[in-house]
Amino acid sequence: MLLCDVGNTSYHFLNEESDYKKEADSFVPSLVEEQVFYICVNPHVKPVLKKLENWIDLSLHVDRINYYESMGIDRIVACEAIENGIIIDAGSALTVDIVKDGVFEGGFIYAGVHAMEQTYKNISLALEYSFNFELDLDKMPKNSQDAISYGYLKTLYCEVTSHKMDIFLTGGDAKKFAKIFPHARVDERLIFKGMKKIMKKADLC
Repeated sequence: MLLCDVGNTSYHFLNEESDYKKEADSFVPSLVEEQVFYICVNPHVKPVLKKLENWIDLSLHVDRINYYESMGIDRIVACEAIENGIIIDAGSALTVDIVKDGVFEGGFIYAGVHAMEQTYKNISLALEYSFNFELDLDKMPKNSQDAISYGYLKTLYCEVTSHKMDIFLTGGDAKKFAKIFPHARVDERLIFKGMKKIMKKADLC
């Protein structure tokens, strides 16, 4: 049995011992012989997986009563993984969600690192910088790279820390944001923990 989180750029698998990724553009899911429990946010992949009998869509077993209709299944499953805290999922988009006593309290969506860097580049090539995750958020910047970084990171930092809750970091850029949130827990398998809880509730394991 495998668990799989299908994103816009990759298939993220977990077996009993390890996790690994396959590129979404080149991977052929029909070649997998094991039973796979999955969630998927990739609109191009969804119709392919629905045709495969050994791929089980976990989104069909989620109780959505505490979530809003258009909320992404990846965010929902991450929220199912914890009882209390703020989840920052740093992927193509950056999402921030609050869970209190096992109940989703709300959240917001931010542009991911790559998307925001491209936005500045599109404004002007003079603003083509990568974000500096080492900057001091207590000091106003005095150069362009830090000015761009500060505008993006300080806003996020202030909003997240204002809630005074435990912070969980997941997603491809989680380790970058760990420099901004040094007391956060980095958990690259948070989605899988949520998937396992859903499977247990639905008596699928």
